[in-house]
Amino acid sequence: MKLSLRPRTQPEVNLTSLIDVVLLLLIFFMVSTSFVKQSQIAIRLPEAESTAIVDEVPEQIDIMITEAGTYLVNGRELINSRAETIRNALQQVSAGRNDLPLTISADANARHQHVVTAMDVAGRLGFTQISIATVNDPVE
Repeated sequence: MKLSLRPRTQPEVNLTSLIDVVLLLLIFFMVSTSFVKQSQIAIRLPEAESTAIVDEVPEQIDIMITEAGTYLVNGRELINSRAETIRNALQQVSAGRNDLPLTISADANARHQHVVTAMDVAGRLGFTQISIATVNDPVE
């Protein structure tokens, strides 16, 4: 007995009706969407009575560290990079006021130890407002 196998036919999916339904749904949602602007709350802001503008710029201390490890305190170069020299310069510039903001800006190629030394000296003198300056990379 010889059995003959019939060739199988591949089922075919017709996507035309599916595309038509999706297109109709898209048109329906576009037509039925309402673009209503939500009501906004009107706020009346308070006004200041005094118009005096304070021209006084708050004092601050800047410590700059070069690639070679040279310290500059408020633009003045220190004679060496020892911690005692930095401490003496900070005490002289701050006149004993450790509530002044202090900004440390270092060259990108400066050693990490130089930045840590400056932060340590400032912390030991009681400075609490210590900031480290950074620069954002330009968008290419």
